Amino acid sequence: MTITAHHHPDGVLEFVIEHPPVNAFCIADLHDLADRLAGVESRPDVCAVLLRAEGKGFCGGGDVKEVQALSGHDGILGQAGGSQEASLAAAECAVPVIAAVHGYCIGVGVLIVAMCDIIVAAHGTRFVLAEVDNGATSGGVQASALLPEKRLRAAMLTAEPFSAEELQAHGSVYRLVDESSVREEAMGLAKTIANKSPIVVRRLKQALNGSAGLAEIRTRYRAELSYTYELNLLGEAAERRGDFLSGQRAGYLSDTESDAAEGESWS
Repeated sequence: MTITAHHHPDGVLEFVIEHPPVNAFCIADLHDLADRLAGVESRPDVCAVLLRAEGKGFCGGGDVKEVQALSGHDGILGQAGGSQEASLAAAECAVPVIAAVHGYCIGVGVLIVAMCDIIVAAHGTRFVLAEVDNGATSGGVQASALLPEKRLRAAMLTAEPFSAEELQAHGSVYRLVDESSVREEAMGLAKTIANKSPIVVRRLKQALNGSAGLAEIRTRYRAELSYTYELNLLGEAAERRGDFLSGQRAGYLSDTESDAAEGESWS
């Protein structure tokens, strides 16, 4: 995957995800994004971050081929740890992070977007929490920022898609626009924030994180991950991922057969 950075003179740092065909994250990608977001701490010239993607959708999940190919438990440990670091880096970033989402957002993509401060989405964007189909139990901590508790349970237990329109109704998506306008709308919000006092904005984000209980999120996420690790030790998770790679279980982009043929993960 390629994550490119564009620093705009108005104080907005734009990160662009691009990895055809579906923007799936391998382990190195997750740590790269986490490092880039953490690096904002030492950059007083950055007042807001815009996170977006090129291609057909925002993120197709993690790279299950890599998880299955690595020896021992290196794959699941790397993917789980990377998912934690990338998603929490958005919450812990020193400045507000605005997500511009289009097409689809699956698995770890949902967790990353959920931890951003503001979400702008294109009409019809599909979100999927696919953990149950991939032998995983984590993500509820982050996704609770998007959905109320009972709706979140349904989304995670069924792995059925939910829409940007529904998230806007819950107040999780701030603005819903045509796909052609997603970047422009998100950039406008980032510039509005960047025009505020940088010192005040950074401290306000810290205050909001404290009010939202994000200080404890690492501990809560670690507790969720313990069940994912159990499923991997039992062999159940590897079997579920294998079902996807073998074609016994379809992915979530049924309108694009070539996506599944690439063997990318929707986890």
